[in-house]
Amino acid sequence: MSTETSSSSAIGDVEGVSLYDVDNPAPVIEPPRKRTGKTPKASRGNFEMYAWLFMRLSGIVLVVLVIGHLLIQLVLDGGVSKIGFAFVAGRWASPFWQVWDLAMLWLAMLHGANGLRTVINDYAERDNTRFWLKMLLYTATVFTVLLGTLVIFTFDPNIR
Repeated sequence: MSTETSSSSAIGDVEGVSLYDVDNPAPVIEPPRKRTGKTPKASRGNFEMYAWLFMRLSGIVLVVLVIGHLLIQLVLDGGVSKIGFAFVAGRWASPFWQVWDLAMLWLAMLHGANGLRTVINDYAERDNTRFWLKMLLYTATVFTVLLGTLVIFTFDPNIR
């Protein structure tokens, strides 16, 4: 009887054909941007980890806030036809609804800005382009959060 020997270093055998072995290693995948001599080694610290964690936690909280908002506004309060100036004035007379809407505003804006910051970092190749896109993003985020917060807390139902 003849015995066939197979290479123990082969990985990914498919019907006796070795895809990768010592003579045919797996291809090397290059990173999107290679580090250069000017690139700082560890300037980011743990910021990216905290940003990643924030995305997961804020996403969970946003799902609860938005589903609750839709359920209460559209199902329990009679639907879109009842939403108007008086409806919003009645809601924002309560600190509970002010905080609810403020939490949705802040979390949605920060969650979206963090996601867009990641997209800018991934796809903007030039440092100058990346810088100005992020400055535009941060300016729009701060403006929207401040204006939204101002509207929620200074809303006057007696405006004429």
